[in-house]
Amino acid sequence: MRSLDKFKICVLLICLVFELGHGFYLPGSYPHKYGVGDFLNVKVNSLTSIDTELPYSYYSLPFCKPLEGIKDSAENLGELLMGDRIENSPYRFKMYTNETEIFLCQTKPLSGEEFKLLKKRIDEMYQVNLILDNLPAIRYTRKEGYFLRWTGYPVGIKIQDTYYVFNHLKFTVLVHKYEETNVARVMGTGDAAEVISTIGNGGSEAPGYEVVGFEVVPCSVQHTPDSAKNLKLYNKYPTPIKCDPTTVAMAIKENEPVSFTYEVNFVESDIKWPSRWDAYLKMEGAKVHWFSILNSLMVITFLAGIVLVIFLRTVRRDLTRYEELDKEAQAQMNEELSGWKLVVSDVFRSPSNPALLCVMVGDGVQILGMGVVTIMFAALGFMSPASRGTLITGMLFFYMILGVVAGYVAVRLWRTIFCGNHKGWVSVSWKAACFFPGIAFFILTTLNFLLWGSHSTGAIPFSLFVVLILLWFCISVPLTLLGGYFGARAPHIEYPVRTNQIPREIPPQKYPSWLLVLGAGTLPFGTLFIELFFIMSSLWMGRVYYVFGFLLIVMILLVVVCAEVSLVLTYMHLCVEDWKWWWKSFFASGSVAIYIFLYSVNYLIFDLKSLSGPVSATLYLGYSLFMVLAIMLATGTVGFLSSFWFVHYLFSSVKLD
Repeated sequence: MRSLDKFKICVLLICLVFELGHGFYLPGSYPHKYGVGDFLNVKVNSLTSIDTELPYSYYSLPFCKPLEGIKDSAENLGELLMGDRIENSPYRFKMYTNETEIFLCQTKPLSGEEFKLLKKRIDEMYQVNLILDNLPAIRYTRKEGYFLRWTGYPVGIKIQDTYYVFNHLKFTVLVHKYEETNVARVMGTGDAAEVISTIGNGGSEAPGYEVVGFEVVPCSVQHTPDSAKNLKLYNKYPTPIKCDPTTVAMAIKENEPVSFTYEVNFVESDIKWPSRWDAYLKMEGAKVHWFSILNSLMVITFLAGIVLVIFLRTVRRDLTRYEELDKEAQAQMNEELSGWKLVVSDVFRSPSNPALLCVMVGDGVQILGMGVVTIMFAALGFMSPASRGTLITGMLFFYMILGVVAGYVAVRLWRTIFCGNHKGWVSVSWKAACFFPGIAFFILTTLNFLLWGSHSTGAIPFSLFVVLILLWFCISVPLTLLGGYFGARAPHIEYPVRTNQIPREIPPQKYPSWLLVLGAGTLPFGTLFIELFFIMSSLWMGRVYYVFGFLLIVMILLVVVCAEVSLVLTYMHLCVEDWKWWWKSFFASGSVAIYIFLYSVNYLIFDLKSLSGPVSATLYLGYSLFMVLAIMLATGTVGFLSSFWFVHYLFSSVKLD
């Protein structure tokens, strides 16, 4: 009973902390209540396209600018790394006030450069991304009886040889009425929300509304330059505007201006605040997505179970038969036996490039830990799509903190390989702190030069580069060195058998052992290739990925399969008297990265057919290489550590002279 009381007190304290922090809500930020007539300001994000994957600033095109000037919104580290550039816009609404024929501006006559750029962006299928109260503008289109959802709307469209721009926007804002007039904040999710009342608000206050939906219909409407000559921002356009998305009329021409207008309609909706992101999280073909993942999980679990049972039975039977013999029979058997028992004096011989192996295992533990913790928090809703950039920011934070673990594992493995020798642990710690981040920094810097050359908002600003370097050398490196210090003080793992000075000759093999190692990655790849399609679609096709619960299950299953595959391959190599198992156990599971990279190339050729230009393809392959390297280190580490544990357990269970 006391434990339950303590738990209740902890929950209450947590709720109070979140209450002091202006509420807590999953997913996204806390609800914002607007009174009738309150101003709602629309923000703009970067222009994006699945044709080039290069984001550009909204104001790189001749669009209307706000009177107060262009101002950047507060952005976190993850948003900047993702290429988001959120800025203010001239679009402004009044809560629950319908307006039509609102004039924004008339641009200057399009110069030759602006005309060419506008046509180029239309050809490249660039989308305009608007945001209202943290909700992206969503567009619905009907195709073959189905409603398709899109975030944003296209800049324009090309019909035959004529380019048309969407210069009139029809907005629909879905709002939900506050049932209580004295509600300060709503905490919780679903229907059972806890209502916390403010102090001093009377019941005569006008009802407030929450924004629960933001829809847009783009139209191309012909505006005559003379009718908009004397109009100012937010004036009413003199002639009625009919928004028909099935027709286009505003053709862009060089040395002619373009007028922009909009209308807004507020609709009261039954959608509640916790459910307002449902429209964005509904993927087309969701049932197929769930069924495919579940089917893959069941098949892979069944295969892995069979491999594990057969493997354990074989090893246990071998050990049992050997231990039942008397000493004379064992001595005679030692002379006649072949296989893993004959490499007892070489199985723990130091591998080639031991420092590199220690560094890669340390970095692999760091990457794997970062992935597991980040996906767990995302599955719990702390890093939802509603909170832009939090996923990337969280990954960086967890990666830096887990530098302690990387340094500890790398140095302790180093000391184990050299039988407790402390010499060189500082160098190993430094290498662990700089190996993967250094490669990542080189890849990102190279790609960033391409983005800078293209004037894309996806380019990381120089100031952010400085921040990343400071985070690397002021937080990640010291924590890795601290972990290395603890690893140097921790006792090394003692080998159960001695190692001879002269290495045993490995018998010639019927087939190259590395061929089997590379083929072993097919089974781990089978656990994630279906999920990989949805992840790639999220990264490159602009879709929202939200099934982090399934991703967590797939990741756990991937770890199990990698461990089992590496165990089997290590045992097979020992059975043919091949005692060089260290690197092979690492790449037996790490070779899954090769198949993921081949899948990425296949996805580029067959799914991203519209991807145009060498810059876009180079960016895609560069980011794919970065992802594949991280996966290789994480999966290879799982395979090596499981094989090391197995070899240590196997030879400590048999008494061999």
